[in-house]
Order: sequence, then structure tokens, then C-alpha cells
Amino acid sequence: MQMYHSKKVNLENNLKKINKKYNSISVLRLLVIIAFIISLYKYIQSSEAVLALSAAVFFIGFIFLMRIHSKLQFERKIQEALLKINTDEIDFLENKKLSFENGIEFNDFHHPYAYDLDIFGEHSLFQNLNRTATYIGKKTLANQLLKVAKVVEIEQNQEAVQELTQKLDWRQEFSAFAKITQDNESSYNDLLKWSRFNSESLPRWLAFFSFVSPLVLIGVFISYLTTSYTILINSLSYLFILNLIVLGKFLKRIKIEIANSDNIDNIVKQYSLLLQKIENETFQSKKLKGLQHKLTFKTENSSAHLKQLSALFSKNDTIANLITAVLFNGAFLFNLHVLKSLIQWKKEHAQVLEEWLEIIGEVEALNSLANFAYNNPDFVFPVLNSNYKIDFENLSHPLLNGKTRVGNDVAFYPQSFMILTGSNMSGKSTFLRSLGVNMVLSGMGAVVCATKANVHPLPVLVSMRLSDSLTDSESYFYAEIKRLKQIMDELENQPAFVLLDEILRGTNSDDKRNGTIEVVKKVIAQKAVGAIATHDIEVCLTTHNFPESLINKCFEVEIQNDDLYFDYKLREGVCQNKSASFLMKKMGVI
Repeated sequence: MQMYHSKKVNLENNLKKINKKYNSISVLRLLVIIAFIISLYKYIQSSEAVLALSAAVFFIGFIFLMRIHSKLQFERKIQEALLKINTDEIDFLENKKLSFENGIEFNDFHHPYAYDLDIFGEHSLFQNLNRTATYIGKKTLANQLLKVAKVVEIEQNQEAVQELTQKLDWRQEFSAFAKITQDNESSYNDLLKWSRFNSESLPRWLAFFSFVSPLVLIGVFISYLTTSYTILINSLSYLFILNLIVLGKFLKRIKIEIANSDNIDNIVKQYSLLLQKIENETFQSKKLKGLQHKLTFKTENSSAHLKQLSALFSKNDTIANLITAVLFNGAFLFNLHVLKSLIQWKKEHAQVLEEWLEIIGEVEALNSLANFAYNNPDFVFPVLNSNYKIDFENLSHPLLNGKTRVGNDVAFYPQSFMILTGSNMSGKSTFLRSLGVNMVLSGMGAVVCATKANVHPLPVLVSMRLSDSLTDSESYFYAEIKRLKQIMDELENQPAFVLLDEILRGTNSDDKRNGTIEVVKKVIAQKAVGAIATHDIEVCLTTHNFPESLINKCFEVEIQNDDLYFDYKLREGVCQNKSASFLMKKMGVI
């Protein structure tokens, strides 16, 4: 955290200096333009050459100051974004507030674990991980949280995250560039929609006419300047009108391109800056070098191609200004040339444009995981295996307070499935969620909340926290049965990591007990790894029949000084102590 505080102080000082320069340039720019107007006015009155020269100098000075002003404005935006990044990290680490998007739009109640493990929403895993600022970055991170990657990809992600963890300055600069894009789902989809929009080539005669007509017009104009023949003025008028007529035939086509690319030029320019940051950095990890390699297209970097596209969109916007459009198109068929260039750009780059944007998303997602690792130096990268071994030392939930959370050692080998007992509030559900969340993190290449981990990456299947579905007219019990059916169907296809918490609550005790035992038998028959939490002691007796697969673990509660004491430590065997009756008596319920 000290690094964030140090960077915040430096950024605040830098921002003060930039604001001072920015304000000075603004005042100077105003004075220069006033001097230009006065010089021009005096020249018109006196026709003195020195006044014309001074007006020209002041105008050039104004243009120069405009460029400096724009550069300072951009630098100020970057510094403000960097300041917010470090301020947000300090607030996050000091548990003041979570300023990051929670990804609630990605929540899926039918997903095998998204809702049960609080992957999305307020104070979710996604909100704690998320440091993305573009829509594609947010979407990429969400998708990675919803599936287990292949082992090769996990290993490459781990290597990339390890490298990015050490590149704090580069990560923050990249995030700052992403923040100032002001990108959203609509702008991202608009760009892809434009790239997929079928744009047929312009007729060949039009390509010829668009070059010849402006040249003829310029030739006629020069001839008039040298001869002063009136007929040439009439010819200029006819050529000007002819150009506008030809343009009018394709005005609808131009407007269609604009309709599919509204406000895209600024977004594209910011995308190009993000790609440039990736292109210019030196990476060592295979994943990052591979992504970087994909950003070369036709001997040029992708950022250069996107800058070209941004410039074309900016030029095309002149059609919206009537006076400028008439002058430039009547003389040079300006928008026709831009339309031709846009169509050509789309034909050459449409296939790779989406890939470039996906690379931005990949790097933003890796950035988020690297930030997570940087903020939690005591977390570790799991060692991967293919033997269905899952071992954690000092496992805990990554979102719990690091000063108070209690870690536990847990191993799913040689027994593969755990029957977990314990009184209410003893920590069963938190432990199950800790297992699930850390398995999700393992499956995407992130660090896990443990001091040591050896994991076989497996799909995660969970039935922990379902709800009545009023829109689907489902009861809690029926929703749970459907989830169990979903789990069993998935286990038919491949082994998985299964977590079950007090299943079949909506039926009577005998039915619940018998059903739970049968579920446990079927789960272990499908070679699943995982745990089930239950209050029913008879379910624990199942371990006698399947000692090679099942093991009993528990969380205990003690009564100390007439109060309940939970140590949240995982123990061998079946829970012996109860807390419900004691707590109800103490509170006067019974």
C-alpha cells in the first residue's frame, strides 16, 4: 500500500504543475488570438506589410499554442486517471469503498456456480478483481471467471500474470489509457457492427471521375488566374455543380456509413493508443509475446492501422457541416474519396479488427489478475497436476479481511469427497465458498488464497444458494432438483469439483436424509471431487461403506464464559457439539 501512497503524492504534484502550465497556455493563447485580430484589423485599415507579417506570426503562434494546449490536455487526463487508479487502490485496501464495476450484468442464475459463489454483484469476486475500463476487457474477465481454462492456457496465464505483477507502472499507464477511452458496450458493438456492414466497392467510372474532375477543376481555376477569361468562371461553376450532383447520387451511401459509425473516431483513436502501449513494451512471457505478435499486420503495427481508421472517420464527419461539405465536395469530391478509403480499409482489416480488440480485452483481464497478485503478495500460484489431486495449505476466502481470516489445510487425496458437519455459524458455508472461489481462480491462472496449492483444474459445480424463481413459477425445491440434475448431467461427461450445501431442504427429514445419501453415492460413482455440508449425522455413516472415497470433516463450537466460541478450524471426524438450543435459550426464544 505504501507504493500507492507514494505514487498518489507524486501524481498530485505532477497534476498541479500540468494545471499551472495548462492555465498559462490558455491565457497566452487568448492573448495571441487577440493580437492576431488587432494586427489583421490594423492591416486592413493601413495595408502595411509589417502588420500583415505580424498577423501571420500571431496566427502561426496560435496554431503552435493550440498543439501544446491539446498535448497538455491529454497529459492532464492521463495524470487524473492515474491519480484515480491509485486513490481507488488505497480506498480498496483500507476497506473504505469498492470503486470498481461489479459485473452484475454477467450474472447467470442457471450457471453452475456464478450465483452460488457470488462471482458477480456487490462485494463479489469480480468486483474485487476487476481493474478493466473497456467493455471488451470487462467481458473477457467475466468470461474467464465462468469457465476453467485448459492446463496450457492456465500455465501461460500464470506466467503472464507473474510478469505483469512486476510492471506496476506499465499496468497503471495502460489502465489510465483505457479509462480515458470512455468506452462502453454500445460503442464497442457499433464499431463491430460497422466492420461487419457489407460495403460494396464503388463503380469503376466513379473512381476515375473522382480523380479527374478535381484535377480539371484546378486546371481551369489556374487558367482563369493567368488569363482572366470569364468563360472559365462559368466552366468552374458547371464543374462545381457537376461534382455536387455526382456526390448527391452517393450521399445516401455516405450517410449509411456515418450512421453505422457514429462517434467511433474518438473510440478508435483510444483503442490505437492502447494497442500502441502493448506494441512498445518488452515482454518475456509466452502469452504476452504471442498477443504482441498478433498486432503486426502487413508489416505495420495494428495501432497505425487504427489511427488511419480514426482519421478517416474524422474526415467523414465533415459531411455534417453543410458549408464545409459543399465547398470541399464541390471542389474535390472530398467525402467520396473518404468513402472509398473507408470501404478499402474495411475490406482489408475487418477480419482482424475484432481480434485486435480481443487482445486489448485479454491484456486488461491479465492486468486485473496481476493487480490482484500485487495486492496479495502472500497468495500463491497453484502447482498444476493431472492426477485429480487437490491440496491447499492455509486455504481461506480471498475476500475476507486478511488480518482476521482463518486458514485451513485441506486435501482431496486419497479420499476424493468430504462430508462436512458443524453447527450453524461454525464456518461450513464459508469454507465451501473458499474451496469454490479458489478453484475458480486456479482455473483461470490467478493466485489463490493459500500458502501452498497443488490443483488439478476441474469444472466447478455448486448447489449452495438457490432461490425461488417467480418468473419461471418454480419453488425452491424444484429449482434445487433441477440444479442437482444439471450437476449429474455434467458429471456424465467429465469429472468435476462439486460443492453441495444442505441439499433437499424443501422435503421431510427422512426423505432429505435418504436423498442426500443417494446423491453422495452417485457423485462419488462419477469420480467427482469436492464436499457436501450436512446437519444429518446419518449421512456421515456413509463413509463406512466407501472409505476409499469419503471422509468426514467438521467445524466445532465451544461454550466459553457462557458464550459461543467458533475457531473456524477444520477437524477430523463428525461434529459433536450443537449451538442452536444454547443460542435460543440465551436469547429467550425457548
